[in-house]
Amino acid sequence: MIYAFDTYYYEDYANTVCIAFEDWTSEKEVEIFIEHTSVNSAYESGAFYKRELPCIVSLLKKITLRPEDIIIVDGYVTLDNDGKIGLGGHLYEALNENCPIVGIAKNEFTTPDSQRRSVFRGESKTPLFVTAKGMNVDEIQLKVEKMHGTYRIPTLLKKLDQLSRA
Repeated sequence: MIYAFDTYYYEDYANTVCIAFEDWTSEKEVEIFIEHTSVNSAYESGAFYKRELPCIVSLLKKITLRPEDIIIVDGYVTLDNDGKIGLGGHLYEALNENCPIVGIAKNEFTTPDSQRRSVFRGESKTPLFVTAKGMNVDEIQLKVEKMHGTYRIPTLLKKLDQLSRA
C-alpha cells in the first residue's frame, strides 16, 4: 500500500490527511484518514519538519504499516549532498528506517542534491521534485511519471491537497 500525506494549517489547528492507494498508477484511493491536531509550533524557516512531523506521526497511529508499504510526503526527504534532510528524512528516522519514504515537492530547493530528480508530467514545463530514502530514487522517478493523471500533479495527490484544505 502507498500512503500519501499532506497537512494544511489553519489559525489554531492542522488538518492532516492521508490517502491510501494500492499502486503507483491507481486512479482511486482505497481509504482516507483525516485528523485535526492542535498547532504546537509556529512555522520556522528551515525547520518545516518541526511543525508537520508530529501531525503525520499522530495520524500514522491509525494505520498499520507493513514492511512493503511506502509513505509519500509533500516535500523533501533529502535536501543536499551534505546529508541535510527534510520532512521525509525526519519521518524516515522517526519510523526507525523501517518504511521507505518518498518526497514529492512542487517547489525547487536550490542546494545541489544528487538524490533529487525532476519529474515532468503531462505537458507541464514545470517539474515535480522527487527524493527518497529506503528506495532507489531513479525507480521512484519512473513511478511518479506513471502516476494517474495527465497534469503536472497526479490525480490522487491533487485530491489529497484538496482534502487537506477542506
